[in-house]
Amino acid sequence: MVRKEVYDAYTTLLKEELIEATGCTEPIALALAAAKARSVLGELPEEVEVYCSGNIVKNVKAVVVPNSGGLKGIPVAALLGIVAGDENASLQVISHVDDEGRKALKEAIKNIRVKVILAERVPPLYIRVKVRKGYHNAEVEIAQTHTHFTKIVKDGEVISSIDFDRDAIVGINTEMCIDDIIEYAETVDLDDIRKTIERQIADNTAISREGLTGKWGEKVGRTLLDEYGSSIMVRARAAAAAGSDARMNGCAMPVVINSGSGNQGMTVSLPVVEYAKEYGIDHERLLRALVLANLMALHQKKHIGYLSAYCGAVSAGAGAGCGICWMLGGTRKQIADTLINAMATIGGMVCDGAKSSCAGKISLSIEAALQGMKMAQKGLRFRPGEGIVKADDDETVRVVGRMGNEGMKGTDLEILHIMLEE
Repeated sequence: MVRKEVYDAYTTLLKEELIEATGCTEPIALALAAAKARSVLGELPEEVEVYCSGNIVKNVKAVVVPNSGGLKGIPVAALLGIVAGDENASLQVISHVDDEGRKALKEAIKNIRVKVILAERVPPLYIRVKVRKGYHNAEVEIAQTHTHFTKIVKDGEVISSIDFDRDAIVGINTEMCIDDIIEYAETVDLDDIRKTIERQIADNTAISREGLTGKWGEKVGRTLLDEYGSSIMVRARAAAAAGSDARMNGCAMPVVINSGSGNQGMTVSLPVVEYAKEYGIDHERLLRALVLANLMALHQKKHIGYLSAYCGAVSAGAGAGCGICWMLGGTRKQIADTLINAMATIGGMVCDGAKSSCAGKISLSIEAALQGMKMAQKGLRFRPGEGIVKADDDETVRVVGRMGNEGMKGTDLEILHIMLEE
Protein backbone atom coordinates (compact mmCIF):
# COMPACT_ATOMS: atom_id res chain seq x y z
CA MET A 1 0.00 0.00 0.00
CA VAL A 2 1.36 3.44 -0.93
CA ARG A 3 1.82 6.10 1.72
CA LYS A 4 -1.37 7.84 2.78
CA GLU A 5 -0.28 11.19 1.36
CA VAL A 6 0.40 9.56 -2.02
CA TYR A 7 -2.90 7.64 -1.89
CA ASP A 8 -4.89 10.80 -1.14
CA ALA A 9 -3.02 12.85 -3.76
CA TYR A 10 -3.57 10.31 -6.55
CA THR A 11 -7.24 9.83 -5.63
CA THR A 12 -7.82 13.57 -5.71
CA LEU A 13 -5.87 13.92 -8.96
CA LEU A 14 -8.02 11.33 -10.73
CA LYS A 15 -11.24 12.96 -9.58
CA GLU A 16 -10.08 16.43 -10.60
CA GLU A 17 -8.61 15.48 -13.97
CA LEU A 18 -11.05 12.83 -15.21
CA ILE A 19 -14.08 15.04 -15.69
CA GLU A 20 -16.71 15.27 -18.42
CA ALA A 21 -16.42 17.75 -21.28
CA THR A 22 -18.54 18.29 -24.36
CA GLY A 23 -16.41 19.13 -27.38
CA CYS A 24 -12.74 20.04 -27.71
CA THR A 25 -11.76 21.60 -24.40
CA GLU A 26 -10.13 24.77 -25.79
CA PRO A 27 -13.22 26.15 -27.61
CA ILE A 28 -15.28 24.99 -24.63
CA ALA A 29 -13.05 26.94 -22.22
CA LEU A 30 -13.46 29.94 -24.50
CA ALA A 31 -17.25 29.52 -24.48
CA LEU A 32 -17.10 29.25 -20.69
CA ALA A 33 -15.16 32.50 -20.34
CA ALA A 34 -17.55 34.24 -22.74
CA ALA A 35 -20.65 32.92 -20.95
CA LYS A 36 -19.27 34.18 -17.66
CA ALA A 37 -18.44 37.58 -19.17
CA ARG A 38 -21.98 37.97 -20.49
CA SER A 39 -23.36 36.98 -17.06
CA VAL A 40 -21.17 39.58 -15.34
CA LEU A 41 -22.22 42.24 -17.88
CA GLY A 42 -25.86 41.33 -17.27
CA GLU A 43 -27.01 41.78 -20.85
CA LEU A 44 -26.19 40.82 -24.42
CA PRO A 45 -23.08 42.74 -25.54
CA GLU A 46 -22.70 44.68 -28.75
CA GLU A 47 -18.94 44.23 -28.91
CA VAL A 48 -16.60 41.41 -27.87
CA GLU A 49 -12.81 41.25 -27.67
CA VAL A 50 -11.15 37.84 -27.29
CA TYR A 51 -7.50 37.59 -26.25
CA CYS A 52 -6.01 34.10 -26.70
CA SER A 53 -2.63 32.47 -26.28
CA GLY A 54 -1.15 30.84 -29.36
CA ASN A 55 -2.07 27.36 -28.16
CA ILE A 56 -5.71 28.36 -27.73
CA VAL A 57 -5.71 29.79 -31.26
CA LYS A 58 -4.23 26.51 -32.56
CA ASN A 59 -6.84 24.37 -30.88
CA VAL A 60 -9.90 26.45 -31.70
CA LYS A 61 -9.19 27.49 -35.30
CA ALA A 62 -10.11 24.28 -37.12
CA VAL A 63 -12.31 22.24 -34.78
CA VAL A 64 -16.11 22.18 -35.03
CA VAL A 65 -17.82 23.74 -32.01
CA PRO A 66 -20.45 21.33 -30.66
CA ASN A 67 -24.11 22.34 -31.01
CA SER A 68 -23.14 25.25 -33.29
CA GLY A 69 -24.61 23.79 -36.46
CA GLY A 70 -21.22 22.69 -37.82
CA LEU A 71 -19.41 26.01 -37.40
CA LYS A 72 -15.76 26.55 -36.46
CA GLY A 73 -13.57 29.24 -35.00
CA ILE A 74 -12.93 31.55 -32.07
CA PRO A 75 -15.84 33.98 -32.75
CA VAL A 76 -18.27 31.07 -32.97
CA ALA A 77 -17.14 29.54 -29.66
CA ALA A 78 -17.29 32.91 -27.90
CA LEU A 79 -20.66 33.91 -29.30
CA LEU A 80 -22.28 30.57 -28.60
CA GLY A 81 -21.13 30.86 -24.99
CA ILE A 82 -22.53 34.39 -24.82
CA VAL A 83 -25.98 33.74 -26.32
CA ALA A 84 -26.66 30.22 -25.04
CA GLY A 85 -23.96 29.12 -22.58
CA ASP A 86 -24.45 28.12 -18.96
CA GLU A 87 -21.52 29.62 -17.05
CA ASN A 88 -22.23 27.30 -14.11
CA ALA A 89 -21.86 24.11 -16.17
CA SER A 90 -18.05 24.12 -16.38
CA LEU A 91 -16.87 22.19 -19.47
CA GLN A 92 -20.49 21.29 -20.27
CA VAL A 93 -21.17 25.00 -20.84
CA ILE A 94 -22.80 24.51 -24.28
CA SER A 95 -23.87 20.87 -23.97
CA HIS A 96 -27.55 21.82 -23.65
CA VAL A 97 -27.74 24.20 -26.65
CA ASP A 98 -30.80 23.52 -28.85
CA ASP A 99 -32.27 24.95 -32.05
CA GLU A 100 -33.18 28.18 -30.29
CA GLY A 101 -29.58 28.56 -29.18
CA ARG A 102 -28.31 27.95 -32.71
CA LYS A 103 -30.78 30.52 -34.05
CA ALA A 104 -29.49 33.02 -31.48
CA LEU A 105 -25.93 32.24 -32.58
CA LYS A 106 -26.75 33.07 -36.22
CA GLU A 107 -28.20 36.41 -35.13
CA ALA A 108 -25.19 37.14 -32.96
CA ILE A 109 -22.77 36.43 -35.81
CA LYS A 110 -24.59 39.09 -37.84
CA ASN A 111 -25.03 41.68 -35.11
CA ILE A 112 -22.21 41.40 -32.54
CA ARG A 113 -18.73 42.59 -33.44
CA VAL A 114 -15.98 40.17 -32.38
CA LYS A 115 -12.31 41.08 -32.43
CA VAL A 116 -9.69 38.36 -31.86
CA ILE A 117 -6.26 39.34 -30.52
CA LEU A 118 -3.23 37.10 -30.04
CA ALA A 119 -2.13 37.52 -26.43
CA GLU A 120 1.62 37.72 -25.86
CA ARG A 121 3.76 36.87 -22.84
CA VAL A 122 1.01 34.72 -21.34
CA PRO A 123 0.84 31.04 -20.32
CA PRO A 124 0.15 28.44 -23.04
CA LEU A 125 -3.44 28.19 -21.77
CA TYR A 126 -4.79 31.73 -21.60
CA ILE A 127 -8.14 33.33 -22.52
CA ARG A 128 -9.45 36.82 -21.80
CA VAL A 129 -12.90 37.91 -22.97
CA LYS A 130 -14.02 41.54 -22.80
CA VAL A 131 -17.63 42.45 -23.56
CA ARG A 132 -19.24 45.87 -23.89
CA LYS A 133 -22.76 47.26 -24.17
CA GLY A 134 -23.06 51.04 -24.22
CA TYR A 135 -21.16 52.46 -21.26
CA HIS A 136 -20.99 49.13 -19.43
CA ASN A 137 -18.31 46.48 -19.81
CA ALA A 138 -17.09 43.25 -18.24
CA GLU A 139 -13.91 41.21 -18.47
CA VAL A 140 -13.20 37.57 -17.62
CA GLU A 141 -9.81 35.84 -17.67
CA ILE A 142 -9.09 32.08 -17.63
CA ALA A 143 -5.49 30.89 -17.26
CA GLN A 144 -3.43 27.78 -16.54
CA THR A 145 -6.32 25.30 -16.67
CA HIS A 146 -9.52 25.25 -18.68
CA THR A 147 -11.81 26.28 -15.82
CA HIS A 148 -9.49 28.45 -13.69
CA PHE A 149 -10.97 31.95 -13.52
CA THR A 150 -8.11 34.28 -12.64
CA LYS A 151 -9.84 37.64 -13.04
CA ILE A 152 -13.41 38.97 -13.19
CA VAL A 153 -14.05 42.70 -13.71
CA LYS A 154 -17.29 44.73 -14.04
CA ASP A 155 -17.15 48.38 -15.19
CA GLY A 156 -13.55 48.68 -14.06
CA GLU A 157 -14.18 47.21 -10.61
CA VAL A 158 -12.23 44.01 -9.89
CA ILE A 159 -14.66 41.43 -8.53
CA SER A 160 -12.02 38.74 -8.13
CA SER A 161 -8.37 38.32 -9.06
CA ILE A 162 -5.86 35.50 -8.60
CA ASP A 163 -2.13 35.94 -9.18
CA PHE A 164 -0.38 33.23 -11.20
CA ASP A 165 3.11 32.51 -12.50
CA ARG A 166 3.06 33.34 -16.20
CA ASP A 167 6.28 31.39 -16.81
CA ALA A 168 5.39 28.19 -14.94
CA ILE A 169 4.64 24.89 -16.64
CA VAL A 170 0.86 24.63 -16.72
CA GLY A 171 0.12 21.09 -15.71
CA ILE A 172 -0.09 18.61 -12.86
CA ASN A 173 1.19 19.71 -9.45
CA THR A 174 1.15 16.29 -7.79
CA GLU A 175 4.52 14.58 -7.32
CA MET A 176 4.46 11.27 -9.20
CA CYS A 177 6.66 8.26 -9.92
CA ILE A 178 6.18 4.95 -11.71
CA ASP A 179 6.56 2.74 -8.64
CA ASP A 180 3.91 4.66 -6.69
CA ILE A 181 1.54 4.62 -9.66
CA ILE A 182 1.74 0.84 -10.02
CA GLU A 183 1.35 0.25 -6.29
CA TYR A 184 -1.59 2.63 -6.08
CA ALA A 185 -3.35 0.97 -9.02
CA GLU A 186 -2.89 -2.44 -7.46
CA THR A 187 -4.09 -1.49 -3.97
CA VAL A 188 -6.54 1.42 -4.27
CA ASP A 189 -9.97 0.84 -2.77
CA LEU A 190 -11.94 0.89 -5.99
CA ASP A 191 -14.93 2.43 -4.29
CA ASP A 192 -12.84 5.59 -3.90
CA ILE A 193 -12.55 6.09 -7.67
CA ARG A 194 -15.14 3.72 -9.15
CA LYS A 195 -17.61 6.41 -10.21
CA THR A 196 -14.88 8.37 -11.99
CA ILE A 197 -13.51 5.40 -13.95
CA GLU A 198 -16.93 3.93 -14.72
CA ARG A 199 -17.98 7.25 -16.21
CA GLN A 200 -14.86 7.28 -18.36
CA ILE A 201 -15.68 3.82 -19.71
CA ALA A 202 -19.33 4.67 -20.41
CA ASP A 203 -18.86 8.10 -22.01
CA ASN A 204 -15.81 7.30 -24.09
CA THR A 205 -17.16 3.97 -25.31
CA ALA A 206 -20.39 5.65 -26.40
CA ILE A 207 -18.71 8.36 -28.49
CA SER A 208 -16.33 5.78 -29.98
CA ARG A 209 -19.34 3.75 -31.14
CA GLU A 210 -20.86 6.89 -32.63
CA GLY A 211 -17.61 7.63 -34.47
CA LEU A 212 -17.57 4.14 -35.98
CA THR A 213 -21.19 4.17 -37.10
CA GLY A 214 -21.80 7.83 -37.96
CA LYS A 215 -20.47 10.08 -40.69
CA TRP A 216 -17.86 12.04 -38.78
CA GLY A 217 -14.76 13.65 -40.24
CA GLU A 218 -12.37 11.57 -42.30
CA LYS A 219 -13.43 8.28 -40.66
CA VAL A 220 -9.97 7.24 -39.49
CA GLY A 221 -11.38 4.67 -37.07
CA ARG A 222 -13.69 3.12 -39.67
CA THR A 223 -10.89 3.09 -42.27
CA LEU A 224 -8.60 1.14 -39.93
CA LEU A 225 -11.20 -1.60 -39.50
CA ASP A 226 -12.14 -1.68 -43.18
CA GLU A 227 -8.56 -1.86 -44.45
CA TYR A 228 -6.63 -3.73 -41.76
CA GLY A 229 -9.17 -6.14 -40.32
CA SER A 230 -10.43 -6.63 -36.79
CA SER A 231 -7.41 -7.88 -34.85
CA ILE A 232 -7.19 -6.56 -31.31
CA MET A 233 -4.31 -4.22 -32.20
CA VAL A 234 -6.40 -2.67 -34.97
CA ARG A 235 -9.54 -2.48 -32.83
CA ALA A 236 -7.64 -0.75 -30.04
CA ARG A 237 -6.45 1.94 -32.45
CA ALA A 238 -9.80 2.24 -34.23
CA ALA A 239 -11.81 2.65 -31.04
CA ALA A 240 -9.88 5.72 -29.90
CA ALA A 241 -9.50 7.18 -33.39
CA ALA A 242 -13.24 6.89 -34.01
CA GLY A 243 -14.00 8.81 -30.84
CA SER A 244 -11.76 11.59 -32.09
CA ASP A 245 -13.37 11.46 -35.55
CA ALA A 246 -16.67 12.31 -33.88
CA ARG A 247 -15.42 14.76 -31.30
CA MET A 248 -13.23 16.88 -33.59
CA ASN A 249 -16.12 17.25 -36.01
CA GLY A 250 -18.75 18.55 -33.64
CA CYS A 251 -20.28 15.54 -31.91
CA ALA A 252 -21.95 16.83 -28.74
CA MET A 253 -21.63 13.60 -26.76
CA PRO A 254 -19.62 14.02 -23.53
CA VAL A 255 -16.11 12.63 -23.10
CA VAL A 256 -14.17 12.04 -19.87
CA ILE A 257 -10.90 13.87 -20.36
CA ASN A 258 -7.32 13.33 -19.23
CA SER A 259 -4.81 16.19 -18.84
CA GLY A 260 -7.45 18.67 -19.96
CA SER A 261 -8.05 16.85 -23.25
CA GLY A 262 -10.88 14.67 -24.52
CA ASN A 263 -8.68 13.17 -27.22
CA GLN A 264 -6.21 12.14 -24.54
CA GLY A 265 -9.03 10.82 -22.37
CA MET A 266 -10.19 8.56 -25.19
CA THR A 267 -6.67 7.53 -26.20
CA VAL A 268 -5.71 6.46 -22.68
CA SER A 269 -8.90 4.52 -21.98
CA LEU A 270 -10.48 2.95 -25.07
CA PRO A 271 -7.55 0.67 -26.06
CA VAL A 272 -7.54 -0.72 -22.50
CA VAL A 273 -11.27 -1.40 -22.72
CA GLU A 274 -10.84 -3.20 -26.06
CA TYR A 275 -8.06 -5.41 -24.71
CA ALA A 276 -10.16 -6.25 -21.67
CA LYS A 277 -12.95 -7.46 -23.99
CA GLU A 278 -10.52 -9.49 -26.10
CA TYR A 279 -8.94 -11.30 -23.16
CA GLY A 280 -12.01 -11.65 -20.96
CA ILE A 281 -10.54 -9.50 -18.19
CA ASP A 282 -12.80 -9.14 -15.16
CA HIS A 283 -14.26 -5.71 -14.52
CA GLU A 284 -12.32 -4.88 -11.37
CA ARG A 285 -9.00 -5.63 -13.06
CA LEU A 286 -10.07 -3.39 -15.95
CA LEU A 287 -10.77 -0.57 -13.50
CA ARG A 288 -7.31 -0.93 -11.96
CA ALA A 289 -5.71 -1.03 -15.41
CA LEU A 290 -7.47 2.24 -16.28
CA VAL A 291 -6.30 3.80 -13.02
CA LEU A 292 -2.73 2.90 -13.95
CA ALA A 293 -3.11 4.06 -17.56
CA ASN A 294 -4.59 7.43 -16.58
CA LEU A 295 -1.93 8.10 -13.95
CA MET A 296 0.88 7.15 -16.33
CA ALA A 297 -0.46 9.67 -18.84
CA LEU A 298 -0.74 12.33 -16.14
CA HIS A 299 2.82 11.56 -14.98
CA GLN A 300 4.10 12.47 -18.44
CA LYS A 301 1.91 15.55 -18.81
CA LYS A 302 3.08 16.89 -15.45
CA HIS A 303 6.41 17.71 -17.06
CA ILE A 304 5.13 18.69 -20.50
CA GLY A 305 2.21 20.89 -19.45
CA TYR A 306 -1.38 20.85 -20.64
CA LEU A 307 -0.67 22.64 -23.94
CA SER A 308 2.53 22.60 -26.00
CA ALA A 309 3.85 21.61 -29.42
CA TYR A 310 4.18 18.03 -28.14
CA CYS A 311 1.15 15.99 -29.21
CA GLY A 312 -0.64 14.78 -26.08
CA ALA A 313 -1.84 11.63 -27.85
CA VAL A 314 1.72 10.30 -27.46
CA SER A 315 1.53 10.53 -23.67
CA ALA A 316 -1.98 9.11 -23.55
CA GLY A 317 -1.13 6.26 -25.92
CA ALA A 318 1.90 5.35 -23.84
CA GLY A 319 -0.29 5.40 -20.74
CA ALA A 320 -2.76 3.04 -22.41
CA GLY A 321 0.08 0.69 -23.34
CA CYS A 322 1.19 0.59 -19.69
CA GLY A 323 -2.35 -0.15 -18.54
CA ILE A 324 -2.72 -2.99 -21.03
CA CYS A 325 0.69 -4.41 -20.11
CA TRP A 326 -0.26 -4.51 -16.41
CA MET A 327 -3.71 -5.92 -17.17
CA LEU A 328 -2.14 -8.81 -19.09
CA GLY A 329 0.18 -9.67 -16.21
CA GLY A 330 3.18 -7.50 -17.01
CA THR A 331 5.88 -6.95 -14.43
CA ARG A 332 6.98 -3.57 -13.10
CA LYS A 333 9.93 -3.63 -15.52
CA GLN A 334 7.75 -4.53 -18.50
CA ILE A 335 5.33 -1.71 -17.69
CA ALA A 336 8.14 0.84 -17.43
CA ASP A 337 9.83 -0.51 -20.55
CA THR A 338 6.53 -0.15 -22.45
CA LEU A 339 6.49 3.52 -21.48
CA ILE A 340 10.13 4.12 -22.42
CA ASN A 341 9.84 2.26 -25.72
CA ALA A 342 6.76 4.26 -26.70
CA MET A 343 8.30 7.63 -25.83
CA ALA A 344 11.56 6.77 -27.58
CA THR A 345 9.66 5.74 -30.72
CA ILE A 346 7.19 8.56 -31.25
CA GLY A 347 7.96 11.20 -28.59
CA GLY A 348 7.97 14.66 -30.11
CA MET A 349 5.17 14.25 -32.66
CA VAL A 350 3.92 17.80 -33.09
CA CYS A 351 0.58 19.25 -32.13
CA ASP A 352 -0.69 21.53 -34.88
CA GLY A 353 -4.04 22.17 -33.28
CA ALA A 354 -7.31 20.32 -32.79
CA LYS A 355 -8.85 19.03 -36.02
CA SER A 356 -9.69 15.84 -37.92
CA SER A 357 -6.11 14.62 -38.25
CA CYS A 358 -5.88 14.20 -34.47
CA ALA A 359 -7.56 10.82 -35.05
CA GLY A 360 -4.64 9.73 -37.22
CA LYS A 361 -2.12 10.81 -34.60
CA ILE A 362 -4.06 8.91 -31.95
CA SER A 363 -3.91 5.76 -34.07
CA LEU A 364 -0.14 6.03 -34.52
CA SER A 365 0.45 6.79 -30.83
CA ILE A 366 -1.43 3.67 -29.78
CA GLU A 367 0.42 1.60 -32.39
CA ALA A 368 3.76 2.82 -30.98
CA ALA A 369 2.64 1.97 -27.44
CA LEU A 370 1.52 -1.53 -28.39
CA GLN A 371 4.76 -2.11 -30.28
CA GLY A 372 6.63 -0.91 -27.19
CA MET A 373 4.64 -3.34 -25.05
CA LYS A 374 5.39 -6.29 -27.34
CA MET A 375 9.09 -5.44 -27.17
CA ALA A 376 8.92 -5.17 -23.37
CA GLN A 377 7.24 -8.55 -23.12
CA LYS A 378 10.23 -10.00 -24.97
CA GLY A 379 12.68 -8.28 -22.62
CA LEU A 380 13.59 -5.63 -25.18
CA ARG A 381 13.98 -1.95 -24.35
CA PHE A 382 15.74 0.93 -26.05
CA ARG A 383 19.06 1.52 -24.31
CA PRO A 384 20.00 4.35 -21.94
CA GLY A 385 22.29 6.90 -23.53
CA GLU A 386 20.67 6.52 -26.93
CA GLY A 387 18.82 9.70 -27.79
CA ILE A 388 16.52 10.85 -25.00
CA VAL A 389 16.53 7.57 -23.04
CA LYS A 390 18.03 7.75 -19.54
CA ALA A 391 18.99 4.92 -17.18
CA ASP A 392 16.29 5.95 -14.70
CA ASP A 393 12.70 5.55 -15.95
CA ASP A 394 11.27 8.58 -14.14
CA GLU A 395 14.20 10.69 -15.30
CA THR A 396 13.36 9.74 -18.88
CA VAL A 397 9.81 10.97 -18.28
CA ARG A 398 11.23 14.25 -16.95
CA VAL A 399 13.61 14.87 -19.87
CA VAL A 400 10.91 14.08 -22.41
CA GLY A 401 8.78 16.64 -20.60
CA ARG A 402 11.61 19.15 -20.80
CA MET A 403 11.90 18.51 -24.52
CA GLY A 404 8.14 18.95 -25.01
CA ASN A 405 7.82 22.07 -22.90
CA GLU A 406 11.07 24.01 -23.18
CA GLY A 407 12.64 22.45 -26.26
CA MET A 408 9.61 22.78 -28.52
CA LYS A 409 8.64 26.38 -27.77
CA GLY A 410 10.16 27.55 -31.04
CA THR A 411 8.34 24.78 -32.88
CA ASP A 412 5.08 25.84 -31.25
CA LEU A 413 5.53 29.43 -32.42
CA GLU A 414 6.42 28.42 -35.97
CA ILE A 415 3.39 26.11 -36.17
CA LEU A 416 1.20 29.03 -35.12
CA HIS A 417 2.73 31.29 -37.77
CA ILE A 418 2.10 28.64 -40.43
CA MET A 419 -1.50 28.15 -39.30
CA LEU A 420 -2.21 31.89 -39.41
CA GLU A 421 -0.82 32.36 -42.93
CA GLU A 422 -3.50 33.14 -45.50
